[in-house]
Amino acid sequence: MANLKGLFKDTAIYGLSSIIGRFLNYLLVPLYTHYMPTESGDYGISTNVYAYTALILVLLTFGMETTLFRFANDSPSPQPCKAGSNQGTNVSALSLQGRAGGGSWPDTVFSTGFALIATLTALFLIGIFGFINPIADTLGYAEHPDYLLMMAVVVAMDALQALPFSYLRFQKRPIRFATLKLLFIFFNIALNVLYFVVLHKTSVFYVFAINLACTSLISVLFLPELFKIRWHFDWALLRRMLSYSWPILILGVAGILNQVADKIMFPLVYPDKAEANVQLGIYGGCVKIAMIMAMITQAFRYAYEPIVFAKAKDKDSTEYYAVAMKYFLIFTLLAFLCVMGYIDVLQLILGKGYREGMQVVPIVMVAEIMMGVYFNLSFWYKLIDKTIYGAWFSLAGCAVLFAVNYFFIPQYSYMACAWGGVAGYGTAMVLSYIVGQVKNPIPYPMKSIAVYVLLTALFYAAMHYTSEWHLALRLLINTLLILAFCGHVYWHEIRRK
Repeated sequence: MANLKGLFKDTAIYGLSSIIGRFLNYLLVPLYTHYMPTESGDYGISTNVYAYTALILVLLTFGMETTLFRFANDSPSPQPCKAGSNQGTNVSALSLQGRAGGGSWPDTVFSTGFALIATLTALFLIGIFGFINPIADTLGYAEHPDYLLMMAVVVAMDALQALPFSYLRFQKRPIRFATLKLLFIFFNIALNVLYFVVLHKTSVFYVFAINLACTSLISVLFLPELFKIRWHFDWALLRRMLSYSWPILILGVAGILNQVADKIMFPLVYPDKAEANVQLGIYGGCVKIAMIMAMITQAFRYAYEPIVFAKAKDKDSTEYYAVAMKYFLIFTLLAFLCVMGYIDVLQLILGKGYREGMQVVPIVMVAEIMMGVYFNLSFWYKLIDKTIYGAWFSLAGCAVLFAVNYFFIPQYSYMACAWGGVAGYGTAMVLSYIVGQVKNPIPYPMKSIAVYVLLTALFYAAMHYTSEWHLALRLLINTLLILAFCGHVYWHEIRRK
């Protein structure tokens, strides 16, 4: 269980940076929702544009983050050549041993993957800058192509930073990772406060311009890391990496569409075009409160993913994965109860005009829990190099989400977006579990997991029942319910160990 302790340690560091970062970013939510009123639609524009950039980032990184962990942990060994060859070992293997000055196999994996991302990024920028006017017309930003140009550069730099950040995780350097992440956030907040509060520049233009400045800073700070790399491009390795990563790309595209398709589709299918950005802004503001679940999932992923591939050959690996799943679910369910228990306080983060959408918060959090479970389940096919399964599962979930949004947004507005996420993630999660237990079974403690899910549902129902009571009494009861959940965890998971 030494690796499990390492998981908790790294999760704490990654989680601390994520928690601090998300908390500080929450400071931008009241800033934006107070200085950009709902009727301006600016926050809806921000939500829409960032949804596009999230999708493009997945396309540009091409699944290389996961692929890095898979291949960097799998150093090649010399292999006999085919008959007739005048070499005695595999060329790819020689890339590790035959280079002057040494170097390392992980460096080769990194530099090969980085070269691919850099090429895709260059082609993307050429396409955007070459065809900006028709693109802006199509997306509804004919009057503001500058928004799209700024964010195109931002997403390009984010793509180039993705693999270096992953390499820090592979090298088990969470402090360096957290420092760079937090520096971006502090710089971002400082500039936002300067422009919105001090200078009263309240246009969404400044949101994008500030992001461009902050991302540029981190790109510059990454240069020393890149100079330390022993750069070596390996064509044979690239072919193997692409064979592994393209299903992950499909998986990633489908996965990110599950997160952002509603925000992309909303202005396109909502019947009142003038009101679309207003409603999307309300939804986008409320979703920010629910994003604590995404924060926990991300922190867990940053620590868990490198360990999973390193531990794949250990005898107790399946037991480790099963236990990790249970603890992940416990933490996320506790986070759900904490947010729901203090939702009356948390809603004050938003400007008054945005609070009407708070009913989406518990629904979006349930969707995020399902997404986290699906992420944990995904390792069964990654470890046996059958990532195509993940692509099919995610595409199925994405199809369900698209259908729910397309048919129900016109009638139910952003409530359809929230339930579409539950339907999409739920579909992918169930499919992955069912097929995984046949193809590569892992003994998840389903009875214990079911108890925690039912206990959470019971406590949430009690919180909802008291929603009309006096605020002080509600907060007291909700606190007691959260403590009761913690007591159950202590009694069954800690005291008995």
